[in-house]
Amino acid sequence: MMKFFNILKDIIISVTKRQDWWVEVSTTQPNCIYYFGPFPQHQEAEIMSSGYVEDLQAEGAREIKTMIKRCHPDQITICEE
Repeated sequence: MMKFFNILKDIIISVTKRQDWWVEVSTTQPNCIYYFGPFPQHQEAEIMSSGYVEDLQAEGAREIKTMIKRCHPDQITICEE
């Protein structure tokens, strides 16, 4: 019975995490994808995204694109070397 509850708990945690909003920011220089979050609401992620873009611009990043989406990234920074 305990095993069933552990499996159920894992499923609930998995589903809940997928409901969070994340800001996905991609750049071409460096060629990276960054994830910022999680946020409980789309609007909060949208408001915070401008600060992330400003920080990346200050670091010299180029061709910055943002997308706000529901996901649960396995990595928060993915860069091609």
